[in-house]
Amino acid sequence: MEGQNPPKLIDTHAHLASSKFKGEVDSLIAAANEGGVGKIVSIACNIEDSYENLDIARQFPGIVAPTAGIHPLYVDEIEDSWESELKEVAQMPELAAIGEIGLDYFHSPPEGFTEDSWRARQLEIFEIQLQLAIDSDLPVVIHQRNSAEDVTAVLKQFSKVRAVLHCFTGTVPEAEAALELGHLISFTGILTFPNAHEIREVAALVPADRIMVETDCPFLAPVPFRGKRCEPTMVSHTASALADVFGVSKEEIAATTTCNAESFFRFIS
Repeated sequence: MEGQNPPKLIDTHAHLASSKFKGEVDSLIAAANEGGVGKIVSIACNIEDSYENLDIARQFPGIVAPTAGIHPLYVDEIEDSWESELKEVAQMPELAAIGEIGLDYFHSPPEGFTEDSWRARQLEIFEIQLQLAIDSDLPVVIHQRNSAEDVTAVLKQFSKVRAVLHCFTGTVPEAEAALELGHLISFTGILTFPNAHEIREVAALVPADRIMVETDCPFLAPVPFRGKRCEPTMVSHTASALADVFGVSKEEIAATTTCNAESFFRFIS
């Protein structure tokens, strides 16, 4: 509508607690807002991130939404108190989701683990956090890498979970399995890569009401920033790529993905 401000984007997956952003969070958020990003979901990988995300969100209420959780690659580092600490954080009213959690079969096991024991440990922590999300009535941000079949099998057992599969790079059948369970799919700047034809084909098949955009910053900077540190403002490039996939305007994609994010994370627009 003429005279109306264009819809703001939501970066649904940013690691603002990353050491790579230390001392720069204020400027990153200001740049993102100037670039058309109205809200940023700050994702946790461990307990320390979970507390840091809460602090950031309290500094930027209404702009930063925090999550809490243990990333599968950090399950070997947790202390005995991790579960009680995570339960405490999960009760904070600011918290938007549990995540990112899941299974990662891409990376080699750390010292002291076999492949089987490493996967078993990941699974144990994953399932505990899924139940916490159910008990806390929170959505879940899922990490799956070379593990889609097992992640789908686990999610089938936790049918009350509302999840988004972040940074999706899987196949059409993997996407269909997630969608059949009622979950959402989120795409990063990988969507802009010249050789990402298959990912764009998958994105084209995702229903408009089940898709979101993210940066996964400081990782995966989109074209034209490949090789540089990714930042929340760059989610606009992913949105533009998604608009091209659907053959619609960037404004329409912004409105669609923002509506989906507001519904999934239960934001008040």
